[in-house]
Amino acid sequence: MIRRFEEALLRLFGEGMIDGTTHTCLGQEYVPVALTPLLAEGDYVFSNHRGHGHYLARHQDPVALLAEIMGRAGGVCEGVGGSQHLHQETFFSTGVQGESLPLAVGAALHLKRSGGVALAYIGDGTFGAGAVYEALNMASLWDVPVIVAVENNRIAQTTPIGKHMAGSVRARAAAFDIAYRHFETQDLPVIRNELAPVFRSGSPLIIEFDTVRLGPHSKGDDTRDEAELHALRQRDWCAAYETAFPELFAEIDARARRTVQNAIAEVVSREPAS
Repeated sequence: MIRRFEEALLRLFGEGMIDGTTHTCLGQEYVPVALTPLLAEGDYVFSNHRGHGHYLARHQDPVALLAEIMGRAGGVCEGVGGSQHLHQETFFSTGVQGESLPLAVGAALHLKRSGGVALAYIGDGTFGAGAVYEALNMASLWDVPVIVAVENNRIAQTTPIGKHMAGSVRARAAAFDIAYRHFETQDLPVIRNELAPVFRSGSPLIIEFDTVRLGPHSKGDDTRDEAELHALRQRDWCAAYETAFPELFAEIDARARRTVQNAIAEVVSREPAS
């Protein structure tokens, strides 16, 4: 459903029905889908500019999200937040790189008393923000239950990782004495089974996902050549699942397409947010 929702956003933008900007998570949808079942109701989630999948995995409400993005009545934040700045219950997102991690550490300090966790999604490009290192330092010193999900798609807007990051995420975790897990697989049960025993350890944890960004940074600004994009598409979880489970995939995909199409019809019929 997240894949079809994101594709619809790009189509709607091309038709002039969405203003401003929007950053899709094409290729990375499986990350929040893998992690969300490990969350409890009172846990906090801190998302980022590429956060539609994070929101939909947590709340499964494409109508409210689309209404927010399109500035129509009934949006998550009544049209005030738009694509990047969302708040619903214990879900928060921001378009400012690195801003969410200090907030997640503060929330985790509060949640330490109740056994909850704060999950913050960041990308490889976010490691260019000094606030990230201050937050990791405090998380380790205070031993708080903050989980940092690093969606490493190896490109920061249009800058390849080799030109913006020295060292590695693993080494950064070690420098702050924070537990670390790394996943190249897109197999949801494998990810969940490995993380389940450590997800609620009560201490900070960095999880790095070696993932791919199939779409542009925002709308049509993809500077990668076709050969690189073709190689990335060979790693697409969606194609892999379609090949492995063709009948089940077709059934679920048809349902997802209907869900998104119905959401579009519903939102387009609404008045602009006041």
